[in-house]
Amino acid sequence: MKNSLLIGITLAFVVSCKSTPTNVTDDPSVAYSPIVVDQSKAISLFNGKDLSGWKIHGTEQWYVEDGLLVCENGVDNTFGYLTTSKHYKDFELTLEYKQEKRGNSGIFVHSIVEGNKATGWQVEIAPPGHNTGGINAYKRGWLAKPNSAKDAVIKMGEWNKMKVQVKGGLIISWLNGTQMVTVNDSEISQSEGGISLQIHGENKTKIKWRNIRLVEL
Repeated sequence: MKNSLLIGITLAFVVSCKSTPTNVTDDPSVAYSPIVVDQSKAISLFNGKDLSGWKIHGTEQWYVEDGLLVCENGVDNTFGYLTTSKHYKDFELTLEYKQEKRGNSGIFVHSIVEGNKATGWQVEIAPPGHNTGGINAYKRGWLAKPNSAKDAVIKMGEWNKMKVQVKGGLIISWLNGTQMVTVNDSEISQSEGGISLQIHGENKTKIKWRNIRLVEL
């Protein structure tokens, strides 16, 4: 009986060690501290004049107007991406966006795009009620959704500031100064790719972007 109990305890310990979750939401008991970043080292990914350093994927529209980067639906009204030519692994990305119509968008990190499909991890950009700041992964679905109360920081029709930190297996997202979610996923540390801005079909979507800046960590 004692041997059976000992074996049971040992097996439970082994299983518990192997079942550590790969994703963590905004649980205040989890001690994942953001990195303090020296913004003097930031580079601009968008020059305000043209799409130098970026590549368009799909038939959706990406263009520069009045110093702003603009995307809106094209003839196929499907997924479209604008991806950096350069790959980035560990970094802090900051940008501002304005949704002028109720549509769906996002920021992909460690992204590889083929046709109109993107791999990687997406930080959601959407109207209230649709998990802005949450993180999902290609073919794996949602890894973390923000508490619905955080929708209060979304400014529809106004400029919003998004910040994304990627370091090792961690991704942390902020919107307008509010930390939205944290994801710890070992697959992130094993990959790299471009940064992709997304426009989602199915809706009449128009989004403007500016001040796209990055610091490598």
